[in-house]
Amino acid sequence: MTKRQEFRVVRNYSNFEVRKYEPCVIAEVKLSGQYSTVGSQAFRHLFQYISQGNKTSQKIAMTAPVIAAQHTDHSNSDDWYISFVMPAGSTYEQMPHPNDPEVTLRALDTQMCVALSFRGRATEEKSDQMAHQLRAAAKKENIALSSETRICRFDPPFKPGFMQYNEIVIPVYLD
Repeated sequence: MTKRQEFRVVRNYSNFEVRKYEPCVIAEVKLSGQYSTVGSQAFRHLFQYISQGNKTSQKIAMTAPVIAAQHTDHSNSDDWYISFVMPAGSTYEQMPHPNDPEVTLRALDTQMCVALSFRGRATEEKSDQMAHQLRAAAKKENIALSSETRICRFDPPFKPGFMQYNEIVIPVYLD
């Protein structure tokens, strides 16, 4: 069973939850293009990194989800950040550096986020619809959100669409 990124549910609302994500390290690739194609392009780079494509030729366990993030405050809306979360407990200092210059490592601090889960293929249209729904629900609860939207996919693309589990995760804006 694939390990998942660690978090704790802080509060449940009728159609979403607030979560506290533990600090983690991500391996990330930034690409410009259509959502429908950047994920598979980035996946190859990231999978190579965890499959010994790093300075120590170390195998790194696959975790879920695969995250596709966009920052709506950036001028280029075609920029996507595709990432794998490194295994729980990993630190930036102990992770082997990637051989591929397209892959960067980044440490994330503890984060508060809102999350909404859904079934089906995480197409751009479906993901946009769910992100809009989550932002509207959070706004009703007076929860200020960052401009970043994360599409989190937990299943391989060959799994039948109706069985796929996904989430929209948006960091909470803290002043």
